[in-house]
Amino acid sequence: MSVEARLWVLGFLAGPVWVYSLGLPCTLQSRTISGSLYKEGDVIIGGLFPVHWEAPVPDQTFTQRQEGRCLSVKLLSYRWLQTMIFTVKEINRDPTLLPNFTLGYLAVDTCLSEGSTLSAALSLVTGQEEKVSGEKCTEAPTVPVIIGDARSSASIVLADTLGVFGIPMVSYYASCACLSDRKRFPTFLRTVPSNSFQAKVIARLLHQMGWSWVGVIYGDDAYGESSVQLLMNELEGSGVCMSYLEVIPKSHTPSKIRQIVETIQSSKAQVVVIIAITADTEALLREVVRRNVTDKQWIAPTAWSTAGYYTAWSGISLVGTIGIAIRSLEIQGLSSYLTKLSIENYPTEELEQKVWEEAFGCRFVMDSQSGLPRPQCTNLENIQVQAAEFDGMYNVYKAVYAVAHAIQDMLDCQPGKGPFKNGECPEIKPVRPEQLLHYLKAVNFTTSMGEIVYFDNNGDPTGSYDIVNWQITSEGKVEFVKVGNFDSSRGPDQDFQLDVQNVIWGGGWGNKVPVSVCSESCPPGTRKAVQKGKPVCCFDCIPCAAGEISNATDSTECIKCPQRFWSNTDRTECVPMLVEFLSFQDDMGIILSVLSVAGAALTGTVLAAFFHHRDTPLVRANNSELSFLLLLSLKLCFLCALAFIGRPAPWSCMLRHTLFGISFVVCLACVLSKTVVVLVAFRATLPGSNLMRYFGPVQQRAGIFFCTLVQVGICVLWLALAPPLPSETAGGELGARVVLLCAVGSIVGFSLVLGYIGLLAAVCFLLAFFARKLPDNFNEAKFITFSMLIFCAVWITFVPAYVSSPGRYTVAVEVFAILASSYGLLLCIFAPKCYIILLRPERNTKKNMMAK
Repeated sequence: MSVEARLWVLGFLAGPVWVYSLGLPCTLQSRTISGSLYKEGDVIIGGLFPVHWEAPVPDQTFTQRQEGRCLSVKLLSYRWLQTMIFTVKEINRDPTLLPNFTLGYLAVDTCLSEGSTLSAALSLVTGQEEKVSGEKCTEAPTVPVIIGDARSSASIVLADTLGVFGIPMVSYYASCACLSDRKRFPTFLRTVPSNSFQAKVIARLLHQMGWSWVGVIYGDDAYGESSVQLLMNELEGSGVCMSYLEVIPKSHTPSKIRQIVETIQSSKAQVVVIIAITADTEALLREVVRRNVTDKQWIAPTAWSTAGYYTAWSGISLVGTIGIAIRSLEIQGLSSYLTKLSIENYPTEELEQKVWEEAFGCRFVMDSQSGLPRPQCTNLENIQVQAAEFDGMYNVYKAVYAVAHAIQDMLDCQPGKGPFKNGECPEIKPVRPEQLLHYLKAVNFTTSMGEIVYFDNNGDPTGSYDIVNWQITSEGKVEFVKVGNFDSSRGPDQDFQLDVQNVIWGGGWGNKVPVSVCSESCPPGTRKAVQKGKPVCCFDCIPCAAGEISNATDSTECIKCPQRFWSNTDRTECVPMLVEFLSFQDDMGIILSVLSVAGAALTGTVLAAFFHHRDTPLVRANNSELSFLLLLSLKLCFLCALAFIGRPAPWSCMLRHTLFGISFVVCLACVLSKTVVVLVAFRATLPGSNLMRYFGPVQQRAGIFFCTLVQVGICVLWLALAPPLPSETAGGELGARVVLLCAVGSIVGFSLVLGYIGLLAAVCFLLAFFARKLPDNFNEAKFITFSMLIFCAVWITFVPAYVSSPGRYTVAVEVFAILASSYGLLLCIFAPKCYIILLRPERNTKKNMMAK
């Protein structure tokens, strides 16, 4: 409201005070209220009802109430007015409520306009007489309380204006949550739930039905703006997004209406929420019907959820609509009161006659006999009221009863025990608005239908709604079927109830719940990834990475599997990892085991052959003691490969590397000793040479012992400081397996063991290489050269193969290197000897051994 208008209002109400102080008569800036119904009483209750929806052009001078005619009557609003009259009459007949006290009423048609509503309200509180005596100028207002208004925007204007003077208002339909502000609107109360509850119901409905992509349209007024803001607050973080947000202009511009409908048609959102008053919604839905838009699911707020007259022109476009309706209880006697009209029982008041003329096709003509106008009607049957069209009437009923009970409480006040200063009781004749407001806030009563009525600290009732569904009957008519309810008093877990089985959905879905999403749900095994530049409801489904799962629909992130678990191929659950190691049951383990045992058996066979022919020249010529020790160590080398096969354990890890290192050192020490003996033996044949005395059997044993002792020392230090122990590592395809290995513990220790073996092998190779051409018919050095060549080649190849081999293949490479090098030594050194011993015994003579 502008500053000039506020100053005018203050002058309008306060003017009589200073006029009376000058001793002058008062002149009210209002004329007799037109478009009203009046009944005298001890207390006059004011009522504001938008019987017509088109107001006359307002008087910009503010000097008088505009006398133009309002147009476009709405029967529902007219029934609200009649409900107030019915309730006042019912209270006056009640012997227990306000006995010996009569309520009156002054009900005015506001024409659905803020200007005409404010003008009507000011006329209510200042009276109908244009001139009053000076002594009446300072009396209480003629109407100390107003039932109304229906619209939130008009109620804001009235509450802002009349609240300054403490005049209480009890609205039956203004649901804007902004009116709960006690600081701004201390005199405003209502019997309709706040829109904050309506927003909760709509948000709960959208979430429960899985509608994550919806269109929202609202009216360009306080009701629409406040409601859509509350809805957006409720939807925040709920996973529901708005495909579009459109506003219906008050001018109902055709181009804008068409643009909104085109947006509805082009959007992927199947669910459309329209939060607007009936007039704005009608302008939009008529264009929807004209374009034959039948594939949408409409959500209706309290403003138009039970607008029965829509069904006359909407056809099947709105069938399936889900509406949030104000809870309506049938008031006993009201239906018959509203429908008890006939040519004989016609209205005499001007406002009612206008309604008859517009709604029932009546024309009032003067009766020649009585001299009074009588109606001639063509459409009187329209007065019949369907049960579903009682929307808001129960709220009017409760509002009037709240005022009556407040006045009753004022009458029951005992002198000296009143709530005011010094225990004073309130004045009754006339009733002071601020005193009546005090009692209205504290009212608490039970209606004849059993509902407890009271106002909370914000002047609001509890939130209760019916969920209605627009269904078409077998006769082709649309009816409103109750399919659920909302009651905030039941608590957050029980407040919302919906019988989905009885709902007929819109958009041609029938009994199947419509689907309204921007992106299809992501199945288990995937996660949602929001599309760039779009709301969170528009996303792509990304498969979970290996080792991660999502076991729910629309997961926002994948969960990493715990230790020793891995994701299945569908990425929907974590399964235990396959434990993998080189076992005796594996094909590779079996092959290596067979080779190991075969090598040991072959070595044993050679050892038996040598032992059996130990006295032959060939065995004696090659130092039988060293040969036996070499064969024993080779057998140990073959058998140590078995320690690398099987599930790793602390003892097996330490045993395998220690046994491997020591057995190979013994083997190479024997080979080295043989090579040195060959070299020294040929040098000893030279004149004056006496080298053999330094390389006798004792020295050979000492050399082998010393070489072995060095390796034993390395192994002891290794086991003491950082021994090899079992370890786990991810292996197999994409890490889906746990590979059990023996960690070397100390890289230095492992390197020293291998390095020492490599050193002995290199020395053996060099010495044997130098002695390969010494003049002897059976020169063992050349066989040692070949064996060391194979040995070195195997272990040089082993290093890169060992490092690059994955999982259990690392162990297999090491076992293969052991077996290959062992077979190389056995075959290269002992195969030629066995050939002579077993197949060519005639060559096994001393003469043949000494021949050049």
